Amino acid sequence: DLTPLVDGVGSARLLDMVPGRSADAFGDWLDARGGTFRHRIRVVTMDGFTGYAKAATQHLAQARQVMDPFHVVHLAIDKLTACRQRVQNETMGHRGRSGDPLYGIRRILLTRKSLVTPKNAVKLDDVLTNDAHLPVQVTWHFYQEIIAAYQQDRPRDGKLRMFKVIKALHVKIPNDLRELRVLGQTLWRRRADILAYFDTGASNGPVENINGKLEHLRGIALGFRNKANYILRSLIHSGGLRGAINAL
Repeated sequence: DLTPLVDGVGSARLLDMVPGRSADAFGDWLDARGGTFRHRIRVVTMDGFTGYAKAATQHLAQARQVMDPFHVVHLAIDKLTACRQRVQNETMGHRGRSGDPLYGIRRILLTRKSLVTPKNAVKLDDVLTNDAHLPVQVTWHFYQEIIAAYQQDRPRDGKLRMFKVIKALHVKIPNDLRELRVLGQTLWRRRADILAYFDTGASNGPVENINGKLEHLRGIALGFRNKANYILRSLIHSGGLRGAINAL
């Protein structure tokens, strides 16, 4: 629940935990909350999992769905990495090894352009300008464009730039750029959710923060064997209930 964060009265909180990661699991939980609860929800932030989007569409028709920037960029990262690995295998005949050109820039490829050092920029340019590496160069370009859209000072400018990227990936990608074609299909299918970020500014970051806290909790406890106990401990830890419980 991001309401306390939006209202400026507290941090995001965990509302509940249920078994399963599916549209049915999320949808059943929403149904159990009742109509009053559902109708008060205005924005739903989520990752790229389509099950959550399906459940939100079915049960929260009035809410604005927002796909988190981190997960949008991560989609591009996955396709860029897959493209590099494919071209690496096609040009060298084996997986990446020390001394291979594409393998040597694997981390530089994922670095935001403005943060690449001059030395690494030369190294990157030398590899990407090789005609055999053209698919990687094109995929890297669109990856950087997605990042640049989120870096715009004005949300309107960022939204316009992102829309241009999504549209270009939807209509102009040849068949041999297979990773970009798949990325373009995904971005086009989720374009409303992706562009909604620039209108709402809503992010899934607080949810990821809670996930990190719960991972830390499991580490401290050396794991939980009792599901009910795990849920209760998680709600106390991240559900804003700690101050309401008197252990004495």
